[in-house]
Amino acid sequence: MGPLLLGCIADDFTGATDLANNLVRAGMRVVQAIGVPDGPLAAEVDAVVIALKSRTVPPAEAVAQSLAALRWLQARGARQIYFKYCSTFDSTAQGNIGPVAEALMDALGTDFTIATPAFPDNGRTVFKGHLFVGEVLLHESGMQHHPLTPMTDANLVRVLQAQCRRKVGLIDHKVVAQGEAAVRARIAALRAEGVGLAIVDAVSNEDLLRLGPALKDLPLLTAGSGVAIGLPANFGLAPSSRASALPPACGLQAVVSGSCSLATNRQVQAFIASGQPALAVDPLRIAAGVDVAAEALAWAEPRLAAGPVLVYSTADAGAVKAIQGRLGVEQAGALVERCIAAIARGLVERGVRQLLVAGGETSGACVQALGIAQMQIGPQIDPGVPWCHAPSDAAPGAGLHLTLKSGNFGTDDFFTKAFTMLR
Repeated sequence: MGPLLLGCIADDFTGATDLANNLVRAGMRVVQAIGVPDGPLAAEVDAVVIALKSRTVPPAEAVAQSLAALRWLQARGARQIYFKYCSTFDSTAQGNIGPVAEALMDALGTDFTIATPAFPDNGRTVFKGHLFVGEVLLHESGMQHHPLTPMTDANLVRVLQAQCRRKVGLIDHKVVAQGEAAVRARIAALRAEGVGLAIVDAVSNEDLLRLGPALKDLPLLTAGSGVAIGLPANFGLAPSSRASALPPACGLQAVVSGSCSLATNRQVQAFIASGQPALAVDPLRIAAGVDVAAEALAWAEPRLAAGPVLVYSTADAGAVKAIQGRLGVEQAGALVERCIAAIARGLVERGVRQLLVAGGETSGACVQALGIAQMQIGPQIDPGVPWCHAPSDAAPGAGLHLTLKSGNFGTDDFFTKAFTMLR
């Protein structure tokens, strides 16, 4: 295997898939690794995305995981490093975006990098340093109610500065609109002012494509997945359907959902309204010691042959807070993740070979429960969400088709549309 063109470190599993999806669409051959690989890659690739589960762990732990991933990528000759976080800039006042970005800067010996979660295809835009989700500011989008990383400030310069030792600046939309030379000049000016990280405005894909060439010489980029659309061209690559080819799909179909985002709530309701079978998981019954996973599998088994089934713990913000009040935030989340992951493995053991998982933390737990180490990235279902193919010790032989959906992504009919597309 030759040197990697791009080495990527993602702070959660769905975010990793989101990034890999954009790279594949722009012509890169990509493998997503679950954690730092301990063996050879499954294919000849241009980029590797290492998926960590570091978004909500203590900052020191997130830094340690990210540096371990960096060392692996450097050993494979990666020409540029990309630290990927959520398009809603999910973090706390302590991190982990700032601490990880600065640790990677130190390790790479670079004095400057950019930061932008902009992903216009999914309604994430940055204007004058403020993050919009659709038509509203971040703190009015529902993210202010996130159970682990509530986002109450849309000013990304201010949010990132609270997490960083280095000075944080801004490359605004007027500069980006002028193209590569203007962005490079602004970077030079910010460096001269002692700025180490700069939030970058982007309100369209054209902004991201203009930005791409200006970032060619930076050792480190930090961003959501949107910036990725402008990078493969820096390495002489162009879009190609060959980059997203997967084996033919087969087997039974199922959805498991642990996300409580507004988008996933709508997707769950749309699936139920379509008349498809769905079963809600009650965290309080899990906490009481009931084998909810066994109950769910017994419910699902006779229904699988008729089409996709859904098992979900998705609930609105009020219900989530009530459960957290009784169980504690961390315990409630961990109980549900373990249960949904056990259900996912049980479904695959019962013949499911097309599995849709909704929610970042849920996806991480499910991938680990399924014994998945690497995933080949395939075609996009909706912006940021592709089908993948992966070997799994729960699915001996052909492996399974899998999609890991960030909670906030996808149209309302995503749960049914995804399987239709795979056919």
